[in-house]
Amino acid sequence: MQKIQVIGQKFKVNFGGEFVFQLDFHSDTQMTYAPILGAGFGEPATVKITMVEIRPNVYMVYWKEKSNTTVVHVEDFENGVVHTNITVDQDTFLNLSGTLTAIE
Repeated sequence: MQKIQVIGQKFKVNFGGEFVFQLDFHSDTQMTYAPILGAGFGEPATVKITMVEIRPNVYMVYWKEKSNTTVVHVEDFENGVVHTNITVDQDTFLNLSGTLTAIE
């Protein structure tokens, strides 16, 4: 199995509908996310991340945003699949799955 380069790359995450984002991995501790669709999802932001390799080409990536929103992704770069759990506030917990594709 070939190791997929993640650091220094950009990926499109599509959770369907207007939930589409770009992830730009600067390092294994820093990433910029930006909404591609869904203007109500805030502005691009660079966040401190933690990346935990679950197996080759699959990572759990998590971060906390300035708004105190917490995000946890399981990103399967080999199969192009992403799962997320997002805690927006104490009453809102989102669970989404979608596609993960490299941006050339």
